[in-house]
Amino acid sequence: PDLTGHEKFGLGNVKYNISRIHVTAVELPSASISLLPGSGIKLVIGNASLTIDMNWNIRTWMFKDSGRGTVHISKVFVTAIFSTPLDNTGPRSISLTSCRTTSGDIDIKLNGKS
Repeated sequence: PDLTGHEKFGLGNVKYNISRIHVTAVELPSASISLLPGSGIKLVIGNASLTIDMNWNIRTWMFKDSGRGTVHISKVFVTAIFSTPLDNTGPRSISLTSCRTTSGDIDIKLNGKS
């Protein structure tokens, strides 16, 4: 979905819109899944990266600008624990019980008219 909003900076408001957000690349060089006896599943993803392309525009009382942008997030680490209840009364279910995510680098490139 598009991201639209405004922020107050100094003497005025900044209105922004980020649209046409597309994930263009995902790399998972290190990923593993292991069973946790009696409780569930552990997912570990290491050193992942993600690239996103988007359109953006910004407007203040003094100027406006728009263009294309790219966000590259790297050194992403995720550890997630999923529980799998053992009751046999209905369909098998899975729920997220814990998740920890860190990212190391974020590179943002904005190309606009200004």
